[in-house]
Amino acid sequence: MTQQTAGIHHITAFVTSAQNNVDFYAGFLGLRLVKKTINFDAPDVYHLYFGNEVGSPGTAITFFPWETGRRGRVGGGQVGYTTFLIPVGAFSFWEDRLKKFGIEYSRVERFNETYLQFTDRDGLQLEIVEREGGPASKWSFGGVPADKAIKGFGGAILYSMAPAHTMDVLERLMGLTRVGEENGLVRFKAHGDLGNVIDVNAEPIPRGAGGAGTIHHIAWRAVDDQDHQLWQQRAAQSGLHPTDIIDRQYFNAIYFREPGEILFEIATDPPGFERDEPFEALGQKLMLPEWYEPRRAQIEQGLTPITVRVLEEDK
Repeated sequence: MTQQTAGIHHITAFVTSAQNNVDFYAGFLGLRLVKKTINFDAPDVYHLYFGNEVGSPGTAITFFPWETGRRGRVGGGQVGYTTFLIPVGAFSFWEDRLKKFGIEYSRVERFNETYLQFTDRDGLQLEIVEREGGPASKWSFGGVPADKAIKGFGGAILYSMAPAHTMDVLERLMGLTRVGEENGLVRFKAHGDLGNVIDVNAEPIPRGAGGAGTIHHIAWRAVDDQDHQLWQQRAAQSGLHPTDIIDRQYFNAIYFREPGEILFEIATDPPGFERDEPFEALGQKLMLPEWYEPRRAQIEQGLTPITVRVLEEDK
């Protein structure tokens, strides 16, 4: 059987204010801050992970908040829209919630589904869709009860600079199935029940610019280390020049840039975010890999304190 990814593992983006980021994704969207750590390659910057109650693969959106960083421009070579999945029957709750918080949005029809499209405080393009698939979140926070909570990713819209080549990678390497085409988008599906619906522009999109309000990379799921090593081998055989396997503490990762200029990562499902914190304490303490522990005091001093809090609109 051909190797196939189950879908999206996580998506990582650039933003500015760490507190604004927490307020939007935990306070407004109701996701759980499951890990508060640092960018291992730039330890003066947070790396914040939000997801369901444990940040399961297929639910985790992660951020590098850089308050003095430049603003980005959404365009080719990026994920254009990140799609969140909600339970069937929760659509009106989320539309009302957007209105309650004064967030501008639009309704969009695509492949016989209705989406709510909006942006976060940095201009990151997001959308919400309801579907039957995927396990329900058990997390509730602020004004978002568990039965209306985001389940995880529904998928994403990829903005490719070379869409025919990007689609070839999705089909031939990642094992997704082409299922339709409509209004300039081609739809692919993975076999998993979260993060499994990927739309790609049929015509090239001009290059974007990285920075706040844009996606840094999209990560795909590998079952385990053995599966991960095979992905690395196959990516290399496909001429995509994957990196060495990198230990990211909560998963192992490889990276490569596909021909449409989007940065792809493949990440292992295990070990997960409970590796170094118990369930009840997830996201509360700054967690550092052991090689940064000697610098903890210096690192903590350089980071702006953040608080997960119920927002005024929900009080």
